[in-house]
Parts: sequence; structure tokens; C-alpha cells
Amino acid sequence: MNTYRIGELARQTGCKVETIRFYESVGLLPAPVRGPSGHRLYADADRRRLTFIRRARDLGFSMDDVRAFLDLSDNGERSAVDGCGLARAHLDRVRAKINALQAMEEVLQRIANDCTEKTRCRLLELFSHS
Repeated sequence: MNTYRIGELARQTGCKVETIRFYESVGLLPAPVRGPSGHRLYADADRRRLTFIRRARDLGFSMDDVRAFLDLSDNGERSAVDGCGLARAHLDRVRAKINALQAMEEVLQRIANDCTEKTRCRLLELFSHS
């Protein structure tokens, strides 16, 4: 069994040391065993768990979603229905954000198309009216 000190775990998973400590403090990552010198020592299972957490967060899953995924895994349930439900709900949120950003892009594109050096900036006018 491999063991890793926190710096090595950080390098292998792409997480910062402070992030690892934070995940421990909020219970997403279990408290590690301590070696004779007092250093945190992590196992391969911790590395895999941290890699999962980082990837899920990179995809925009909330801490609560990550916790729910980990609970499914920890409890051995691994229910496809529950896991897929979390993924579908997140996909709906992502699509809503994409739609909002596309609407924002259209407005900004219209404003940018109307801008010339000889006209007054409509953006300033739009933002100054309530």
C-alpha cells in the first residue's frame, strides 16, 4: 500500500495543500493517519477520492452534490438512478447558465454593433437607467 504526504498527494491530484485540508475540514476527505513524525499520511483510497472530488468540482458540481456522490459510493449503494439524477439536475443548471450567457451575448453584440467612434456609448446609457 502506498502512502503519500500531503505535498505528494497535492502533486498527484492537482489539488492545493490548502484545498486538501479544507476538504478534510468539511468531511469530504477523511482525516488521515499521522506518521511517527506527525505528518499526514494518505493512502491510495484517499488519492482516488480526492481525484474524484477535484474532477467533480472542475465540472461545477456543488459541494452538496459531491457529498451526495460520495455518500452513494461510501454506502455501497452506487444507485445509478440517484447518481444519474444528480448529474441530470446539474446538466439542467448548466444548460440554464448557457442560455443566460447566450442571451447576454446577443445583447452585448447588438450594442457593440451599434458602437462607432462618433456616437455616444449606449452601454453607459443602458446601465445608468433603472
